[in-house]
Parts: sequence; C-alpha cells; structure tokens
Amino acid sequence: MKINKQHYRTIWPDPENNETVMIIDQRKLPHKFVIETLSTLDDAVAAIKDMHVRGAGLIGATAGFGMHLAAVNAKEGHLAETLKQAAQLLDRSRPTARNLKWAVDRVLQAVNKGKTEEDKKILTFDTACEITDEDAEFCRTLGVHGLDIITDLSKAKQGKTINILTHCNAGWLAFVDYGSATAPIYAARDAGIDIHVWVDETRPWNQGAKLTAWELQQENIPCTLITDNAGGHLMQQGMVDMVIVGTDRTTHTGDVANKIGTYLKALAAHDNDIPFYVALPSSTFDWEIDNGNDIPIEERSGDEITAISGINKNGNIETIQLTAPGTRALNYSFDITPARLVTGLITERGVITAEKEAIHNLFPEHP
Repeated sequence: MKINKQHYRTIWPDPENNETVMIIDQRKLPHKFVIETLSTLDDAVAAIKDMHVRGAGLIGATAGFGMHLAAVNAKEGHLAETLKQAAQLLDRSRPTARNLKWAVDRVLQAVNKGKTEEDKKILTFDTACEITDEDAEFCRTLGVHGLDIITDLSKAKQGKTINILTHCNAGWLAFVDYGSATAPIYAARDAGIDIHVWVDETRPWNQGAKLTAWELQQENIPCTLITDNAGGHLMQQGMVDMVIVGTDRTTHTGDVANKIGTYLKALAAHDNDIPFYVALPSSTFDWEIDNGNDIPIEERSGDEITAISGINKNGNIETIQLTAPGTRALNYSFDITPARLVTGLITERGVITAEKEAIHNLFPEHP
C-alpha cells in the first residue's frame, strides 16, 4: 500500500533495532498519519485493545510481535514463564479475532525448537516476521483469485462499471498489506477493469468512513461513502453488482463473524440475488468451532456509540457527545453471517463454497 506514493506495511520491526516495532496509529487516520513505536508487551496489548491497530490479520501480526517484545524484556531464567503470561494477556485483549490466538500459539510452538533462551528469543522474532510476511502474501494471492470473480462480472456487463459494496475496513489497514476484501479490488484496478466501491461508514468506529475511503483514495480507486443502512436500498435499485467483506473468524463449516452489520448486508444481498463473498486468509479459520453462534462476540464500551471523534476547524482531533447524558448504549462489535448466505469464500488457495466439505478439501492438513 502506498501513502503519498511511499510504500508502507501496517507493522514492521524497526530496521535499526529489532527490539522495537513500528505501527500506524489508526485512531488518528485519516486526519493525521502517525507512526507509533511499540517497545514492550504492554504496548502491544494496549495497541490491540485500544484500537491503535485493528483487523484480523494485523491483530495477529501485532500479537506475534507482542510475544517477541515480551521475550526481549524477559528476565534471565524466566523466559518460559514470561511468554506464558504474555500469551494470556494477548489472548484476552480482543476475543473475537481468530488470528490473535493463532499467532500467539504459533510463536509458543516455535520457541520449543530453541535450546537456549537466546535461541528462543531469536525464534520469537523470526516467527513474528514470518507471520507478517505470510499475511501479506496470502492477501496478495487471494486478490488474484478474487480477480477472477470480478473479471467474470465485467464480461457479463460488457465492460461497464462493476459496483462493489464492502463493509467496515478489510483493507491494507486491517492486515499487513493488500487487505482481504480490498485485494481483489486492487487486482481488478491493476487489470484495467472499471470498478467503483460503495463504502459503508461502519459505526461506531467509522472504519469505513475513516479508513476504507481514505485507503481507496490513496490508491485512486473510485469510491463513494454511504451510511450503513443505505446498502439495501442500493441493492434494490440495481446499483450493486457484488458484496465483498472480510471476517475476524470463520468456522470450518463456513459461518462468518465480521463487523456488526455484516449479517444485514448478507440478508439484503440474498434477497436481491447479489453475490456475497467473504475474503480471508486461512489463518482466520477456526478449525474447532462448528457453529458460528459459539464464536465469542466482543462487547465494547457504550461510550463508543454515544460519542464520536473528528477533526475541528483548528486541525485538532476531538471527541464530542452525541446523546443526552445518561443514555444507555449496547455495543456489540461483531455479528454472525450463516454459511447459507455466503456465495463463496475467497482464500489464498482459491474460491470455495462456504461448506465444511469444500473448506476441508482445500485445506486437508486440518482434521
């Protein structure tokens, strides 16, 4: 992804000191581009919990580097205990995203191969870097597979504009690079296909308005911001050709947990015979949960609903109150879209139906 024509990933080790990690503080976007340094496990936990970083892939990558930072700061002779405690803290930081625990467990498994504490510390760094590189490559590849879908739609419309609706931010900012839902969009742009993206605002954090729209603008992708509830109307009016969303956790049977409101988009797409695709790297699959209703759904503070942040006329970011004092608010971050509403899953290995047999056939290494 390029910002002002310069390439960035969303997370990277400091090239001069691999005991620190750099991230983009997404709370400041799109108004300010701020690079933040993570030096400790607590920094990484706070970055995940307080939304400095967000999105399945990026949460996983940050958790991987969080384990590395814990190892770097561990007292001599206490590495094993330190990593165990770090894993517990990271696992609790946000409960829904599958990539978080997947990354933590991957680092824990890797360090078992080391003979000395120094070996193990090196392995935490190498594994965290592997996770980030793999995430970027998986997203790039699923973009290639998603391109086939958009190409077929373009041919059916005889080259007319393909209107794609997405929800929340499943772009570069939610992963290490390329993104999941946006990867096919970038690939279509590069292939010369005429595309336009409808961007849901995505309350209450407004990731669509603040992140997706900004990201697409940086890449010169035509896009239009809409309110969360406008998608159904656009579909009824024939203004949407396909829906692509991301996911924070998908069961091995095809049920999808994604940003709250995704389920409603899937229902509207189903009612209007519009294809509804979910893009995800395989690290987002949960191979143990059979039913999407068993996925833990994060409930965040109601303050995120009753207040909103933005930039004032003086160029400062501030938060203002939207509601009357004492207003109660319930703030679920995710909902479950059942597999029956999903046209297909776009993965790094190809596009498949959202069914257990198809998923396991594509990933036979998982029982």
